[in-house]
Amino acid sequence: MTEKRRPRIGLIAGGLGAYWPQFPDLLPTLRESSRYVSERIKGYDAEIVDVGFISDEREGAKAAEKLRESGCDLIVGFLTTYLTATMLMPVAQRSGAPVLLINLQPTESMDHATFDTGQWLAYCGACPLPEMANAFTRAGIDFRSVSGYLRDERAWARIGAWIRAAGVRKALRHGRHGLMGHLYPGMYDVSTDLAMVNAHFGGHVEVLEFDDLRVRVEGVTESEVDDRVAEASEIFEVTESVDQEDFAWGAKVSVGLDRLVADFDLDSIAYYHRGLNGEQHERLGAGMILGASMLTARGVPAAGEYELRTSLAMLIMDVLGAGGSFTEFQALDFTRGHVEMGHDGPAHLAISAKKPLLRGLGVFHGKRGWGVSVEFDVATGPVTLLGVGQTRDGRYTLVAAEGVVADGPHMRIGNTTSRVDFGRDPGEWTDDWSASGVGHHWALGTGHRVAELKAVASLLGVELITVT
Repeated sequence: MTEKRRPRIGLIAGGLGAYWPQFPDLLPTLRESSRYVSERIKGYDAEIVDVGFISDEREGAKAAEKLRESGCDLIVGFLTTYLTATMLMPVAQRSGAPVLLINLQPTESMDHATFDTGQWLAYCGACPLPEMANAFTRAGIDFRSVSGYLRDERAWARIGAWIRAAGVRKALRHGRHGLMGHLYPGMYDVSTDLAMVNAHFGGHVEVLEFDDLRVRVEGVTESEVDDRVAEASEIFEVTESVDQEDFAWGAKVSVGLDRLVADFDLDSIAYYHRGLNGEQHERLGAGMILGASMLTARGVPAAGEYELRTSLAMLIMDVLGAGGSFTEFQALDFTRGHVEMGHDGPAHLAISAKKPLLRGLGVFHGKRGWGVSVEFDVATGPVTLLGVGQTRDGRYTLVAAEGVVADGPHMRIGNTTSRVDFGRDPGEWTDDWSASGVGHHWALGTGHRVAELKAVASLLGVELITVT
C-alpha cells in the first residue's frame, strides 16, 4: 500500500488503576497483551501511534490530546480489563477519528479451578464494553467493537477489516480525483454534484479540460511512444486486429495521461468527450483506453463516461486489494443462470483470467472514434460488486453484492466480460440490484468483500445496501 493510503492507527490500552496495588501481577500481564496487539496492528501495513497504557481519566485526557495531534484515521481502544467510560470518552470526543473498541482476553477461557481474582481480571475486558457502548450512544458517537481472545484469528480478521477500511477512509479523505471533459449526454444517473463528493468522502475533485491532456500528449517523444508500445506488448496479447498507427497513438496518449496524473497528483480520473468528425479531442478520448487500463492496474482507477462515482468505487475496491473494474450489465443468460456484465474502455488488468488482449475496433459503440480496446474475461471465483448510489435527499450510499464468476461463453468484441452467478434467478436478481439506487455503472472486484465494506460504510458514515 502506498504511503498516501497507509492508515495511521492510534492505539490506547487501559485498565482501572485501583487494581494495580491490589493485584501486583495484573498490570504486567495487561501490558504484555498490549504489546502483542501493537505488533499485530503493524502487521496490517499500518502506521501505529501507540500512546501507551492509561489508568485513570486524567491519563485518558492526556492521551486524547496526543491522538488528536497525530491525525489518526482510526483509533483502537484496547479494553484489557474493567475501566470507566470517563477514561475513553475524551479520546472519542476529541480525536476527530472513529474509535474501534477491542476486547481480547489472554486465551480462549480461564482455568477456573486455579484462577484468583487478579488472574480473572485479565479476562474482564468484556465487562466495560456495555458501559462504553451506552456512553458513546448517549454522546452521539458511533460505536463499534470486536471481542475475542489475543490469538483469535476470527477476531483479528474483523480487526483487519476495520484497519483496511481506515485505509479506504484515508484514501478518500486525502484523495485527488480528476474529472475531465463533460457529462455523457442524457445520463442522469452519472451526473454528480462535486460538493457532495467532498461532503460524504472528503478529498478534492480537480476539474480538467481535455486540453490539459492535449498539451502533455503533444510533448511525448517518439522514443517514449516506442517504449510504451514495447511495455504494452509485454502486458497484453496484441491481436491481428490492432492497427499499428492506432497502437502508437494509444501509447502516446498513455504517456501523456501519466504526466497529467503526476502533474495534478491524481488518485483517480473519470473522463468523457464526445467529439466530432475525428477532431483532436475526439482522438484523445478514443485513445484513452490503453493508458487508462494501465493506470488502473497501478492503483489509479480510470473510468470512462464521466463516471466519477464509479471511479471512487473502483478506488475503494483497489485499496481493499480487490482490484475494481469499470462494469455494467451486458446481458442475462437464463440458460446458465448467469448475469453477464463488463464494459468497453478501461479495465483493471489484475482481475483478468489470463493475459489481457488488445483488440482494434473501427467503431466504439455509443461513442465516436476508433482505436485499440482492452478485452479479457474476469478470473473465475468469488467477486463483489460495489456502486455509489444517491438517494432522493442527496445522501450517498454504498451498494454491494457478492457472487461468483463462472465459466461460459464470452463475446470477443473488445470488452471486459464476466459471467456472475448470484445463486438465484438472474432476472429477479437484476430487478433487486436495479432497485437499490445504484447507477448503471459500478466496480467489480475479486473476493467476497461485504464484511469489509460494512466497516468502510461505518467509517464513512454512509449506508451500505447489500443485494443478496
